[in-house]
Amino acid sequence: MRRFLLLYATQKGQAKAIAEDISERAAAHGFCAELHCISESDKYDLRTETAPLVVVVSTTGTGDPPDTARSFVRGLQDRTLPANRLAHLRYGLLGLGDSEYTYFCNGGKVIDRRLQELGAQHFYDTGHADDCVGLELVVEPWIEGLWASLTKHFASGGGGGEDTMPGDPPSDPMPGGLPAAPTAPQSTGAMTSLESQLQLLHIDKADSRTPGALPTQVQATLACSVPPLSIASLTVPASPPRFLQVHLQDPLDQEEKQVPVPGPEPVFRVPVSKAAQLTTADAVKATLLVELDISQTDFSYQPGDAFNVFCPNREAEVQELLQLLQLADRAEHRVILEVLPDTQKKGAVLPQHIPEGRSLRFLLTWCLDIRAPPKKAFLRALVDHTGQEAERRRLQELCSRQGAPDYNRLVRDAGMGLGDLLATFPSCQPPLSLLLEHLPKLQPRPYSCASSNLHLPGRLRFALSILEFPSPRGAADVRRGLCSGWLAHLLETQLRPLGDHRGNPSPEIFISPRATNSFHLPEDPSVPIIMVGPGTGLAPFIGFLEHREKLQEKLPGAQFGATWLFFGCRHKERDYLFRDELGRFQKLGVLTHLYVSFSRDPSTGEDAPARYVQDNLRRLGPQLARVLLQDNGRVYVCGDAKNMAKDVNEALADILSREAGLPSLEALRTLATLREEKRYLQDVWS
Repeated sequence: MRRFLLLYATQKGQAKAIAEDISERAAAHGFCAELHCISESDKYDLRTETAPLVVVVSTTGTGDPPDTARSFVRGLQDRTLPANRLAHLRYGLLGLGDSEYTYFCNGGKVIDRRLQELGAQHFYDTGHADDCVGLELVVEPWIEGLWASLTKHFASGGGGGEDTMPGDPPSDPMPGGLPAAPTAPQSTGAMTSLESQLQLLHIDKADSRTPGALPTQVQATLACSVPPLSIASLTVPASPPRFLQVHLQDPLDQEEKQVPVPGPEPVFRVPVSKAAQLTTADAVKATLLVELDISQTDFSYQPGDAFNVFCPNREAEVQELLQLLQLADRAEHRVILEVLPDTQKKGAVLPQHIPEGRSLRFLLTWCLDIRAPPKKAFLRALVDHTGQEAERRRLQELCSRQGAPDYNRLVRDAGMGLGDLLATFPSCQPPLSLLLEHLPKLQPRPYSCASSNLHLPGRLRFALSILEFPSPRGAADVRRGLCSGWLAHLLETQLRPLGDHRGNPSPEIFISPRATNSFHLPEDPSVPIIMVGPGTGLAPFIGFLEHREKLQEKLPGAQFGATWLFFGCRHKERDYLFRDELGRFQKLGVLTHLYVSFSRDPSTGEDAPARYVQDNLRRLGPQLARVLLQDNGRVYVCGDAKNMAKDVNEALADILSREAGLPSLEALRTLATLREEKRYLQDVWS
């Protein structure tokens, strides 16, 4: 077997799953993959590695490598290393990211760029997979093309310069020397350019209004396909190897504690001391402010931090899944897991997120993400447990290469969970072990702290919008966001003015701290700051201003820099969050510049108010450029990554270009420098 080193850097398990898939496929192509987490530095050494290296890297936060890669990246970024330190190394890298974020695939790009700076060369072009449109569009062709490049590398003696696959054009360099998306050979069925990937995306997203699209009445549904897919020969992947066996034991006599399984961070059980609705009843989206009592815990935070809230799956969805699996009568039985002794899965271990000896109901409630759209490997495994032939064929289509557009539109983008899928395919009766192999961990939900520990000692506040969206089954009723819907239901009897201490006994929730970040006030209070936060993106800046207020009380003679806040909402009278607090901060001089935009209120005339935060940024361009370029100021952006963060980034680049006379590319590089210097900070989400 020809050996290669396979490293993965993962935050939530996606990169690990892809690396494990590569490892399992390797033997069939005549290779042996030595698989390690990138953090396991005692198990490999790039300084002496002679085998080709394959790296799968995800991106976290606003463009950072995963937490598991921090030590690795610090080691690579040691500027005392000679430029030829890794000149002997040949590698291929697959980056995972989400183009809704400004710094797409930056976790992989950081590692890729530094490996090249240290002399390492590609034997295979870098791939950038986009979770926004479906990782599979790049991941699957990239893996298929990997085997040809590894074969060519070993055939050439494992040395020489950068190798590309037969017939490939060279990678187009991007700013900063980063390689473009992968170009795989036609023989693998992969797309040959980023443009073709985008064309495929447009085809996938086609609707009845798009020229050439199928009429609405003959569009495929989850249960039924249409030609040409329904009559096509399919390329279906092999069924993933089974590796778990399950035993259900009688339930415990004592009541089971409803406590989430702790992760690397400690978990705290804290009461809700207060809750209030910040929006009016006719607002488009309801927003709540929740205050937690952390006085009896060791939980600590500073303004700008975020923390995790552990939420359960909805009771009704858990019960429905139990019924679909015909396990409702065994819901309280304890689940005992073992690795199958004869499994073909390489390195099979028990899932760490499934605790031993807990009830089946507990696992489906607190541990497993039953709403997560099933991956293609899961769909392929379900095929083998589906009795009705038409349903088997449809599941095969959805997990096939030819069915990628249907999978993306009808499963992934529609948010089809396991219960939705089993309800659509009633002859599918998978064993419990299969679910425990494939269902991902139920992740806690992050929220930004909306308070200061100086202003509210022993208290922690956060704001949340109650998300509502159509049910993926097309039902008339709406489905709520998992955590926001659960909190809204939990707190509906608690909602009252924040000064009102009456009400029912306080409910309790579980929280944990998140890894430290740099989204904090500057240590020097004289540094001016620009804060951009529409909607609940305002939350961390309330903590900033509360903190600054207390500092000004403690340090009456100190110099404090200007504070600029750009806030946006839909309607001035419906969802202007923290309106009274912002007015008070202005009167105290804590907030020196406040600019608010209302996107849905009517506006006419030249002096009409700005509709979006980026409009106000552009209006104040000269002043903001001076803050950033002359006064050493900082800019903080919090909120939606899909549109707002990109629009703000574009507005800032335009301001720097116009006010400093910089070409567009140089303005973008200046923003990148500000980000590296921790003077342009983002806390965004999709």
